[in-house]
Amino acid sequence: QVQLVESGGGLAQAGGSLRLSCLASGSFLRINGMGWYRQALGKQRELVARIVIDGVTNYADSVKGRFTISRDNAGNTVYLQMSSLKPEDTAVYYCNAEVKTRTFAPVRDYWGQGTEVTVSS
Repeated sequence: QVQLVESGGGLAQAGGSLRLSCLASGSFLRINGMGWYRQALGKQRELVARIVIDGVTNYADSVKGRFTISRDNAGNTVYLQMSSLKPEDTAVYYCNAEVKTRTFAPVRDYWGQGTEVTVSS
């Protein structure tokens, strides 16, 4: 089983910064991509940023230049540095990992429980 545990959410003022972390633990062979998604009240979940095993990243247009995704050397922890926060960044942020648990098992998506980010104007 694979568990993703997020931390670092909270309240920030517009223009401020927050850093989210997500640690993957459990039994698995490899984590391919890891990413952050968010879901604001009444809206669909959307991709914020993603980083794959070779370090290639992609970002939603709304966060480019403000958010930075990174991964530790072991590849089991992903971070999201959020700067120049805006009220529209307010959402529950979810960590996602694409995990291969066994040699002949398909890659599966796993999700964290979510961490709230609230940005006040």
